[in-house]
Amino acid sequence: MSVENMSDKKAKKFIEGIVVSDKMTKTVVVAVNTLKTHPKYLKKHLVTKKYKAHDLENRFKIGDKVKIVEVKPISKGKKWEVIYES
Repeated sequence: MSVENMSDKKAKKFIEGIVVSDKMTKTVVVAVNTLKTHPKYLKKHLVTKKYKAHDLENRFKIGDKVKIVEVKPISKGKKWEVIYES
């Protein structure tokens, strides 16, 4: 691979969260909490976002702290994959 091609690639995104559902086959739902600041009032508040992540071996259970990485779309709502348990 040449240097020009390597610079064109996007860096993968990594997110840490907690598994909140494992009822689907090969899929877990990961909740990610972020602390945001209100633009006008400058008060901090917690925002929770849920991501569907691919779990090929069905090894992650509810309550596990996991790290997910962005991958090419696996299905309509699944664009993340679980890498490992933190």
